Amino acid sequence: MPDLDLTASSVDLTRAICDIPSVSGEETTLADAIEAAVGALPHLEVVREGDTIIARTNLGRAQRVVIAGHIDTVPINDNLPTRDVDVDGEPHLWGRGTVDMKAGVAVQLRLAAELVAPRVDITWMWYDHEEVDADLNGLTRLSRTRPELFAGDFAILGEPSNGQVEGGCNGNLRALVRTTGVRAHSARAWVGENAIHRAAPLLARLAEYRPRDVEVEGLVYREGLNAVRISGGVAGNVIPDACEVEVNYRFAPSRSAEDATQHVRDVFAGFEVEVVDLAPGARPGLDAPLAKEFVAAVGAEPKPKYGWTDVARFSAMGVPAVNYGPGDPHLAHHDQERVPLAQIVSVERGLRAWLSAS
Repeated sequence: MPDLDLTASSVDLTRAICDIPSVSGEETTLADAIEAAVGALPHLEVVREGDTIIARTNLGRAQRVVIAGHIDTVPINDNLPTRDVDVDGEPHLWGRGTVDMKAGVAVQLRLAAELVAPRVDITWMWYDHEEVDADLNGLTRLSRTRPELFAGDFAILGEPSNGQVEGGCNGNLRALVRTTGVRAHSARAWVGENAIHRAAPLLARLAEYRPRDVEVEGLVYREGLNAVRISGGVAGNVIPDACEVEVNYRFAPSRSAEDATQHVRDVFAGFEVEVVDLAPGARPGLDAPLAKEFVAAVGAEPKPKYGWTDVARFSAMGVPAVNYGPGDPHLAHHDQERVPLAQIVSVERGLRAWLSAS
């Protein structure tokens, strides 16, 4: 098992944990290393649930903050081990996980070791299986087995946000929209009804759809409705009797899951619609007292998070949450994934200043 030196800089810790491959489902080696490192710190109570590690201070502070980050990555594509690169004169660390989101995890590990007496009690969470189905997510599992560990007045998720504060997140819905026809030999196509052709009006609705920009508590979220996959047909000489278009709807956190579902059904009225995945969004949560203090301390101007993140899990449990981590989200999952070293340092500095303030 690799050793993690939590006295090292956050940049060096980022290198170390990125060079421990932890594609979703293969997090155990990294989870073992994290558990061993934080388990040696006497000021933290450590709990392990599967490959999710929780470390908590218990100082009797009046308020508690939860700070979380996932330790898994999408599959590696010749982008490990990490290496230092220069981009437009600025030093970066290149490699899988540097953005999404091991730089944020490294900052959290460094501060978990350093902050023996923070101004608030802190629950640190490092969890598995974020990049795959929600049912496998370490936080989903933890919410069922140990929901009391989510207790807090405010939560921060270290998802990449270019070192800025991104409040809440959009909701995410996936649906299958189906058409049917009559199978026939393609040499006698007039005998059948082509289900793929019948999807043309469906695709036209998507092409003509104009998504909304929605202001929620001062932040403007961009929605989107798009086809992401289409399938149909059985053979090269058969008129298909079934076609299926998968659509993805990103909706503002002001819209409930039920409203989002109804909207998709309205857009595709006359077609068969099956919702196969649905995750509500999270409102910004920036009106919480601790959130205001945090934003002021790090000197950030809050922005919306367009993608879905696990802040929604905290929001659903009554804990206001924001995204705050190093890295450009546009480079998450990218083969040229890389993080500016200055952002790692800046995020560490911002969190330390806020958590150490008297």
